Amino acid sequence: MENDGPENMDGLVVTACERCPELCESRSRIVNGVGPDDADVLFLGEAPGAQEDEEGEPFVGRSGDVLTEELRNVGLDRETVRITNCVRCRPPDNRDPYKEELANCRSYLEREIDLVDPAVVVTLGKVPAEHLLDRSVAVTKETGSVEEVRIAGEPRRVMLCLHPAATLYDRSQRDPFAETLAEAASLAGVRDNGGEGGQSRLGDF
Repeated sequence: MENDGPENMDGLVVTACERCPELCESRSRIVNGVGPDDADVLFLGEAPGAQEDEEGEPFVGRSGDVLTEELRNVGLDRETVRITNCVRCRPPDNRDPYKEELANCRSYLEREIDLVDPAVVVTLGKVPAEHLLDRSVAVTKETGSVEEVRIAGEPRRVMLCLHPAATLYDRSQRDPFAETLAEAASLAGVRDNGGEGGQSRLGDF
């Protein structure tokens, strides 16, 4: 894989890629990140699922609804944060992306983070956390923790967070998830303006 700049990336949008033959066969489209190109908070998932592949946007469906609701509860609008994935094409049967696939998409992710330059990157779930930290992560125990990680040579604050789907399967995870989002908003300098979704800057979570 080339590491000297994504040759198929136009700004923040990957326009064409055939690095992963299996993913090329399973996808119906490339799912790029959404949100402002200067957002204070960037949320990172693992890969598109079936609905994301169909609609062309990360975190739609039930998990997306949870994320949107909790963002609003901490004073953020979904439209003011950046939401993207480690891998931009849907893996077959919604399996976790393989290490090689994560590596193949890494330069696109690094380019996106570099261009957006968020105050904090929030990993949603185990796969993105382990991808950025390059170690095993116990997400349930470590949610809310912050580490400084070098991404493409630049130091970045990375906050670990549960995946929104965890709150659907286990309601006891809802409070830790919400608390982590609130901590991320605070870390990024976002202020809750009476629950109206306002923020001091573009919002970072």
